[in-house]
Amino acid sequence: MSIRRPFVVSCAFAAAVLGGCVSPPPSRNVPAQTADVPARIGRVFVIVLENKPFDTTFGTNSPAPYLAHELVPQGALLRQYFAIGHFSLDNYIAMISGQAPNIATQGDCGEYSEFVASDPVPDANGQLRGKGCVYPASIKTVADQIEAANLDWKGYMEDMGNDPAREAASCGHAKIGTKDPTLGAEKNDQYAAKHDPFVYFHSIIDDEPRCERHVVNLDKLPHDLQRVETTPNYAFITPNLCHDGHDEPCVNREPGGLVSADAFLRRWVPRILESPAFKHDGLLVVTFDEALANDSRACCGEAGLPGNKPGLNGPGGGRIGALLLSPRIRPGTVSDVPYNHYSLLRWTEDNFGLPHLGYAGTPGLATFGDDVFGKR
Repeated sequence: MSIRRPFVVSCAFAAAVLGGCVSPPPSRNVPAQTADVPARIGRVFVIVLENKPFDTTFGTNSPAPYLAHELVPQGALLRQYFAIGHFSLDNYIAMISGQAPNIATQGDCGEYSEFVASDPVPDANGQLRGKGCVYPASIKTVADQIEAANLDWKGYMEDMGNDPAREAASCGHAKIGTKDPTLGAEKNDQYAAKHDPFVYFHSIIDDEPRCERHVVNLDKLPHDLQRVETTPNYAFITPNLCHDGHDEPCVNREPGGLVSADAFLRRWVPRILESPAFKHDGLLVVTFDEALANDSRACCGEAGLPGNKPGLNGPGGGRIGALLLSPRIRPGTVSDVPYNHYSLLRWTEDNFGLPHLGYAGTPGLATFGDDVFGKR
């Protein structure tokens, strides 16, 4: 079976498949610096860890030596990569949809509530104003875009479904209007829906069989990595509340923090790097959702919703850094170009020839270029 190649989605195609053209208005065209970048990565893997600042994670004395000292020399370290906001969920949502934090998502949505829009349609920046947790079907994600382009995607969620009384083994989430039972960890189930952005969009959860095919337990990843044709073009990987560094210590008596996060990377990253799809044309991104709560720095002209600061006390979620690994990246690359989670979304869309969602369409927003991949 041949490898699926990215292709450009026309506005007409997007209108037919997605219910409306999501191309940015003329004032938000792709800048010249990124317009001619060819689609060159066939498989994008994203691993998101939790709540750690750049100086701690990638520093000389990092508690994560595998990440900081073994993986960094193999790829490109982005030293000026910033989170969008505080706390967790708003960053995950920004990463896949370009939607800015609202009051509910900033609070991690303790109640799995409907998003209530204050305006009938998104504004000129693609933002649907309002508050709440589960966005209406009109708000799309990069997963919807990828699937509409005849490519494949999956969200791999560690521990999802370990306790069927809390959540299902695929597409796991609470019932609309009820308290989220996954906010805290259980000894044998440390899945957190707030770290699974796909279940906050009606465009995904309303088609239950489809959601169950695409949002699955992490234990499905080894099978999918065995062959190029079973490896999704876009894979979003979320460790559980212990292995992402969120809890410290963990309810199962693991140390948690960066120690457990590093152990997770040591277990899973080699599997990805050794897979046929990654070796052919893959890219792995390892980053964090946010820095510490007292760091609300931002970059790249980040904007929020009117009257709402994404970083609670400031414009952003702080400096977190990111590591990119790929056969197309020269080992030991270091970049000080400012990026944020919207930049990652924009690069992914550019790579697969897709329109820009939300704040990923911010004019002049930088995406990974020669500083990461070198001169072409």
